[in-house]
Amino acid sequence: MGSPPMIDGAFARWLASRAGQALLDLRAELGFADTGALKSAGDKVSHDLIRTELARWRPGDAVLSEEDEGSRLAWAAEVNTGAASRLTADRVWIIDPLDGTREFAEEGRSDWAVHVALWARSAPSPHGLVAGAVGLPAQHRVLGTDYPPAYPPMTVEAATAGERKIRLAASRSRPPVFLTDLAEDVGAHLVPMGSAGAKIAAVVTGEVDAYIHAGGQYEWDSAAPVAVATATGLHASRIDGSALRYNEADPRLPDLLVCRKDLANRLLAALQRHSG
Repeated sequence: MGSPPMIDGAFARWLASRAGQALLDLRAELGFADTGALKSAGDKVSHDLIRTELARWRPGDAVLSEEDEGSRLAWAAEVNTGAASRLTADRVWIIDPLDGTREFAEEGRSDWAVHVALWARSAPSPHGLVAGAVGLPAQHRVLGTDYPPAYPPMTVEAATAGERKIRLAASRSRPPVFLTDLAEDVGAHLVPMGSAGAKIAAVVTGEVDAYIHAGGQYEWDSAAPVAVATATGLHASRIDGSALRYNEADPRLPDLLVCRKDLANRLLAALQRHSG
């Protein structure tokens, strides 16, 4: 693919594309007989590729990747010097080399992703994300902040005349326990999907109207998808309505809501009733 573009948004797209193609090639090479080996190899191949290219083309930037040793630790100087360097850096790439390893290792599934996001201290937004790309390799597309998608059309089904059903993406393996009650409250259909990136991408493209998660995540699970979603004009916040913040000392970011702006107040009010 030649030398990468120098503008950060386009560079994030290039990285996600490179890693995505490597993962597709690995799937074809290894097959699906040994899912454990495929998962491990996928994480390593994508992480090594992204880390190598960042070291080559963005050597002055810090990196937080899911596959880094100690990445899940809250910062403490004596145990996590990598966190110390990113917390003082002006620019930090937040990477999930393979979001949705379960789906990656299942033949025929396309709801897995590659996340590449850039946080900057100088960013005007509370979340600090200035560039990002979500690669959906098995869907042959990349969503990025360099060319953010148009605000999605309302993809809801008429339940009765004049009423509409919200389509709410939900984890296929770990949905929040309150989500069924919330969906009934607001009149929503639950749509099970794989990775967080695939679910937020589905909101960005209008395949669903919202995604709620409250079962525990880390910054790399949502940074790139949130960067694209907010560039598209969608609402993104914690489930209590507070701002999402990245490059924090503790990388845990356990919950979020991404949705159409016209649904935000309604869903946040429902979350107050059901997530306590």
